[in-house]
Amino acid sequence: MSENVRAFLVDAFADEPCAGNPAGVVPDADGLSDDQMLAVASELGASETAFVQESETADRRVRYFSPTTEVDLCGHATIASHARLFESDRIEAGMHTLETNVGTLDIEVTESGVWMTQNPPEVRQVALDTERVARTLGVPESSLVADLPLAVSSTGLPFLVVGIEFLSDLGDADPDFDALAALCEDVDAEGVYAFTFDTLSGDADVHGRAFCPLLGIDEDPVTGTASGATAAYLDHIGAFRGGGESPAATDVSVEDSGFPDELVFEQGHFLDRPGRVRATVDGTTVRVGGTATTALDGTLRVPEAESDEILEA
Repeated sequence: MSENVRAFLVDAFADEPCAGNPAGVVPDADGLSDDQMLAVASELGASETAFVQESETADRRVRYFSPTTEVDLCGHATIASHARLFESDRIEAGMHTLETNVGTLDIEVTESGVWMTQNPPEVRQVALDTERVARTLGVPESSLVADLPLAVSSTGLPFLVVGIEFLSDLGDADPDFDALAALCEDVDAEGVYAFTFDTLSGDADVHGRAFCPLLGIDEDPVTGTASGATAAYLDHIGAFRGGGESPAATDVSVEDSGFPDELVFEQGHFLDRPGRVRATVDGTTVRVGGTATTALDGTLRVPEAESDEILEA
C-alpha cells in the first residue's frame, strides 16, 4: 500500500518563484527507506531533495538525494529546507544544528534568509593539462586564467575550481559531460565550478556555473556548496587584495591579500534561473547564505518500501 507525504519545491537563493535553484523538501521523512527517498527525489525532479528527520545529536537531520543517488551535502537544499521550516512556523529564528553525512553543521535562520556554516575548507592544487580542461568544458584554452591555479576545493563536497577570463566564454561553455565526469573522477571531485570575475551585476563579485554529471546533474543552477568551496579557494590563493578591491590574478600572494567581508556569487542566468549566493570566509569558517521561496506545495504518494528495514547512511 502506498503512503502519502507532504512535499514542497522551494526555490533557493531567489526572492521569487521559478528562479534560483529548486530543491525538493520533505519536512517529515522519518520512516522513509532509502529507496523511497530516491523515488521521491526522482519524482520531484529537482537537482536535490532534502529529507528532514529527527536526530539524536542535533536539532534535526537532513539527508539529500539527487534523482539518481544520495548526496552527502547540498547547500541550496539546506537553505531551502530551513526556509520552509521557518515559513511554516516549524522552527524559530536563531541558531540551529544540523546532522548531515559530513558532520554536524551550524545553521542560522533569520527573517531575511538562512546562513549555513560549512565544513572547514580543504583546498588542494591539482596538475591537469589545461587543454584537456578547456576541451572538456567546451571553452577556448586561452579563456582559462593562467594565474589562477586549478584546484579541488571542498567545504563538504569537493569541486574542481576553474577560473575563466570573460563572462562570454563562460556563457558559451558547452561541456562534454562524459569527459567531465572522467575528469572529476581523476581528481576526486564531485563536480566542476567554472567561474569568472566578469559579472552581470555591478554588486556581484563572481559569476559561476556548476557542472555535476557524477551526481546525475549536468548543470546545477545555483549552488551553495560550490560557492562556499570557491570562496574558500579564492581566500586560499589570495585572489583579492586591499580588503575587497578588484580581484588581481597576477602579482598576488596569500600574505599580501585582503578578503571582502562578503562575496556575492551570481549564477543560473544561462539556465534562466538567476540567483545569488552570499558567502563569507573567516579563517577556517565558511558560511553561505541566501533567501528562498516556496513554489509548490503538495502531497506525494510514495511507493511501498521493499522491506521494513530503514537503511542508515
